[in-house]
Amino acid sequence: MSTVTKEKMSLALVLFNLFIAYVGIGLAVPVMPSIAKEMHLSGQMVGYMISAFAFAQLLASPFTGVMVETLGRKKMIVFGLCLFSFSEILFGIGTQAWVIFASRILGGISDAFIMPAVITYIADRTSIENRAKVLGYQAAAISAGFIIGPGLGGFIAELGIRAPFFFAAAFAFIAAIFSIFLLQESLSQEQMEKNRAQHIRVNFFAEMKKSVQSVYFVPFLIVFVLAFGLAAYEMMFSLFVDAKFGFTAKDIAFIITIGSILGVVAQILFFEKMVAKFGEKNIIHASLVIAALFIIATVFVSSYLAIMVVTSIVFFACDILRPAVTSLLSKMAGENQGFVAGMNSTYTSLGIIAGPAIGGFLFDLNINAPYMFAAVILLAALVMSTLWNRKSQLKLNGQSND
Repeated sequence: MSTVTKEKMSLALVLFNLFIAYVGIGLAVPVMPSIAKEMHLSGQMVGYMISAFAFAQLLASPFTGVMVETLGRKKMIVFGLCLFSFSEILFGIGTQAWVIFASRILGGISDAFIMPAVITYIADRTSIENRAKVLGYQAAAISAGFIIGPGLGGFIAELGIRAPFFFAAAFAFIAAIFSIFLLQESLSQEQMEKNRAQHIRVNFFAEMKKSVQSVYFVPFLIVFVLAFGLAAYEMMFSLFVDAKFGFTAKDIAFIITIGSILGVVAQILFFEKMVAKFGEKNIIHASLVIAALFIIATVFVSSYLAIMVVTSIVFFACDILRPAVTSLLSKMAGENQGFVAGMNSTYTSLGIIAGPAIGGFLFDLNINAPYMFAAVILLAALVMSTLWNRKSQLKLNGQSND
């Protein structure tokens, strides 16, 4: 078997692992309203539960961003999948709020292991020219997981509302076993030893300070605002349609499935071409506008078909938005892939901490409020991105004149 073939197989396996992990996450989406009712959890408490996941991811991400350079990508992915599997089992057996919170904390840590490792693995195995294509596949793997996950979750929930969590645990554990035996490490042993010899020590606040002073700060800030607004929308979706329209787990699963299919088609067939023609920045701006407008529209529609169409467009815009931001940061990172991937995860976590917590609070006040709030935040991200892009162009033109 040629080296090129092995590398392609390893990339495919990494993407498959990501797909399996998000199948596991997606399985739980349709049953969250039922879990909330069973445990008598308010919208605000569900928001805090989601924020706990992101808070743990936030604290772990700067460390995993360094660990991915010293331990290697493969170990990080395998450990992350095993930890995710355990967290899902804990959620499945938990009957008290503190157990559920512990499960979400472990789940957040597992995600902090998996995501930087996958992003840096892709950066290792791809050239600048085809990285956007593979990052599009990465986003498609995530979306495909959400396509199959909620559908499976709605079906598996017929066995019991806790059953999807045990299936998620099994999927993640199987993916970890495959990775142990089939995944090739993309970072050489020599490079790992060199990185260890540098005695890299991680200080969370020092890493945050470094990110603020870096050329990546504005894109990181955009990542934060995006995650903030989208989390307030996406994480409240199942509660919103359950409370407003009385949708069942199968109804919710079907809507998410349709929206995710559109996202996968766009990511696989069109994302690379869109990046080549318009560039990541223009894609980010257009996606922000579309997402914000249709989030607002969600509040005013009432029929099942209208909800499905509007929500599908929002998910479609978000599924294009995420790989565009990741691709932009990856191209800017150069040799700092580990740092940028770790901080990308960190700023995402910051947004996901704040978004659901505030969204859950607003949901208890008025079920439409989280959506209006999310739209305003996304429009703020648009303004921020536009100003940064304009400033970058002026700086570039000034250097050209010199």
